[in-house]
Amino acid sequence: MVFLPLRAVGVGEVAAEVYERWLAELEASLSNPGTDRNELCRRVLTELYYPQLLDSDPSSLPLATQVALLQMDPRNVTLEPEYYAELDPERYYRVKPLIWLWEMFDKSPLGENVHLGVKLRRLLARHIFARCGANFKCFHFVKLSFGYNLEVGDNVVVHRHVLLDDRGGIILGHGVSIADFSNVYSHTHSLADGRDVETPMTVLGNGVRITYHATVLAGVHMAPDSMIGALAVATKDVPAGEVALGIPAQPRLKKPPMEERPAHPATRDPLAE
Repeated sequence: MVFLPLRAVGVGEVAAEVYERWLAELEASLSNPGTDRNELCRRVLTELYYPQLLDSDPSSLPLATQVALLQMDPRNVTLEPEYYAELDPERYYRVKPLIWLWEMFDKSPLGENVHLGVKLRRLLARHIFARCGANFKCFHFVKLSFGYNLEVGDNVVVHRHVLLDDRGGIILGHGVSIADFSNVYSHTHSLADGRDVETPMTVLGNGVRITYHATVLAGVHMAPDSMIGALAVATKDVPAGEVALGIPAQPRLKKPPMEERPAHPATRDPLAE
């Protein structure tokens, strides 16, 4: 195979400067204990979607437009996790505005801008997750459950359309990589009655790789340097250095020892902090 580190990709000088000013403004607001996060979310999303209506009188607008403007305020929408009985309202309603901002940013014309999107999600993650390490890199259309039950180490990468269901808690160790369209769960339902729910913590150790369209079920512990293959479903723990394949996933391959792996030169992720 060919060693292909990521390329550095630039944006226009004016764009880069405006992006940084906008992100710094958001960070300052979120770092201020007195900030009303619901109002911050409402203002930012209105500026993104309907800037011409920011200071308008909603009652003078068509009803459909009034409905659209109401969606900019997280207090006017409900999200699925709010219906879960084990939700901690004090913790959730502190992060809900930021989760809504994250999701609506992704659906906006800005959402697929990798340069800006990674930086915004990294900023929001630090105010949503229980812990967020350095260089967190998250692409668009990632879904969270509670958000506050996520612990994320350094240099973690989460690709497009990933579900991180942290109802019971998810720990992502340093260097974890989760590929597109994967699912990581931390809740499961009883066969007898779907309302009987168990919420064991799911742990992905340092260096774990989850490949395309794979699923990790609730309570699974993937040991450091383990991996599950494309479309696999991990129902049981995966030992260190093992590659689990299939449904249910079973250890089928072993990674080579560290000393036998290619000695590639160190490279810097162009989207690192």
